[in-house]
Amino acid sequence: MLKVVAVGLLVLATVNSQCFYKDDSSKKLDPEARTSLYRGQLEFTLNLFNAINKAVPDDNIFFSPFSVYHALVLAYFSAGGQTEHSLKESLRIAENMDKINLMTAYKVDQRSRATNNNSDSYEFTSANKLFTDTGLQVRQCMLDLFGDELETLNFRENPEAARVYINDWVSRITKNNIKDLLPEDGITQATKLVLANAAYFKGVWASKFPKERTKKEAFFVSETRQTLVPFMKQKGTFHYMVSDELGAQILELPYKGNDISMYILLPPYSMKEGVTNIIANLTPERLAAVVEEGYMGREVIVEIPKFTVERSLPLRDVLERLGVGDLFNATADFSTLTEQKGILFDDAVHKAKIQNDEEGTVAAAATAIFGFRSSRPAEPSRFIANFPFVYLIYERPTNSILFMGVYRDPKK
Repeated sequence: MLKVVAVGLLVLATVNSQCFYKDDSSKKLDPEARTSLYRGQLEFTLNLFNAINKAVPDDNIFFSPFSVYHALVLAYFSAGGQTEHSLKESLRIAENMDKINLMTAYKVDQRSRATNNNSDSYEFTSANKLFTDTGLQVRQCMLDLFGDELETLNFRENPEAARVYINDWVSRITKNNIKDLLPEDGITQATKLVLANAAYFKGVWASKFPKERTKKEAFFVSETRQTLVPFMKQKGTFHYMVSDELGAQILELPYKGNDISMYILLPPYSMKEGVTNIIANLTPERLAAVVEEGYMGREVIVEIPKFTVERSLPLRDVLERLGVGDLFNATADFSTLTEQKGILFDDAVHKAKIQNDEEGTVAAAATAIFGFRSSRPAEPSRFIANFPFVYLIYERPTNSILFMGVYRDPKK
């Protein structure tokens, strides 16, 4: 039951100018800003999932889109000019959403999470930091706005100590689940800024799997290869549906407290590209149809693998495919953060880990012809996830996907 993630964006620099607007107070507060923030975050999440799956089409996937998004939002607040424009588009921030309203929504969300963390039922922690070099002259208005997120380190004189400090911060936030986020050469004397986000989730199933029922059975990696893995089993009342549009059977496994659930999207065994089709067809509207509470619970026999997955993702290529613009080029503009010129992101790294067991989780175009649709089994329904599937951990109050992945191969 552990689930956790961390994202670091490394910025290499020597150093440009503007706080968000000539008159920030001229911007009227939008009561729909928080809703707009969540909507944009969800669009970005699904685009990111599709891009990652294309980059690693045969591997297990596990990452936190929530973590990636929040690190990039800090980059967006710091950016100006064309860099700001490209980030706004790729992050799916509404055209009429200005930085003042986005920042307000961002701050409200942070405070809400800090005060409403339902620790009796689950734990979700997310923290953002902008670690700046002592030689980087950050504009006072940014210090005033993001004091909690800004921290100064001496990258130039002691890059290794700074790297260890940041990695220790990530490890602490993630309850020691994510270690060594920044590699040995991740920080140099030229580094001016590191943007980092760390997220941790621990949830207990609302309906636990009896440990005595767990036993090893075959998981079909492909038509020609199978391997034995421990399967957790139970029979109970769950939200279960079949989606023609996604080409999947869908099962909701809620965590205690019912604000957060794991959804497993299982394609037909006969469909070779079933997982890829699910990911390609996921839209905010189709996801809403899955997570809405309008459909009835039914008795289901559930069998899912017990697994732990830890993954590192080189995000730079994926983000560039998503259109983050010149974020990693010498033309990058971070004039909102500092009047010094030449700052650019050197790299983007992401690590995530999930442990799924009987107690819970710690972390962290489909055709209309489906074999299971026309020959639905007699009651109770059977949901046997013994071949590759998509899964996501969804926070209902904010319509946010905290973590998501593809389980393809137990041996990877």
